Amino acid sequence: MKKHIVLLSVLLLIEAVAVSVFAKKKAGHEYVDLGLSVKWATCNVGASKPEEAGCHYAWGELEEKDNYIVENYKFYDSDDYYRINKYNSSSLDGKDGFTDDKMILDPEDDVAHVKWGGKWRMPTAEEWEELIEDCAWEWVEVNGMGGYIISGKKPGYKDRSIFLPASGSYLRMDNEFDLFGNRGDYWSSSRSTDNYYRPASGFFIDRFEYKKSVTSRHLPKSIRPVCP
Repeated sequence: MKKHIVLLSVLLLIEAVAVSVFAKKKAGHEYVDLGLSVKWATCNVGASKPEEAGCHYAWGELEEKDNYIVENYKFYDSDDYYRINKYNSSSLDGKDGFTDDKMILDPEDDVAHVKWGGKWRMPTAEEWEELIEDCAWEWVEVNGMGGYIISGKKPGYKDRSIFLPASGSYLRMDNEFDLFGNRGDYWSSSRSTDNYYRPASGFFIDRFEYKKSVTSRHLPKSIRPVCP
């Protein structure tokens, strides 16, 4: 009987942490101050609860699509998808030699800002790195969804947490999302300089690791917003 009580208490605690008592609202959406340079939202874009996956978007796009291929990506030229028309530093890759050297999404291309308004935006690669370095990470399940409870490390913030769900990964061969609760892919607002098919910086989680990633921009990922 005592074991059942303890187990129930642990499950209730995990669910309570996922919906932090320290959550506050900006522009109608909740955030938690983990003692970092930005505040992190408690839910993904398109989700109403912390454990929900929410929506998935290509980097810089504002709507979900039926399929995600280079030919229909927003910033690849429609006549020649090997040429980029925004967020480019190479004249060889740019449409008619176009370059703008932009490394961060403009507000009009930031889906967190467009969907949520106010000062909400997508986190930069550096802000994801800060979340890794300056917070404690623990893999748990909340209402059947695997993911990480992320808690502040600094004095005064150790009892503050958010839940980041393993919100699924896009399987290109099958043109579908899978691995919900086991693996998650997230975008940052930062363009990557890595020499890998005009990539952007993202973030990857599964039960074994959490780390920054680099992926082609036309592929869809989840969005976890931040605000000042």
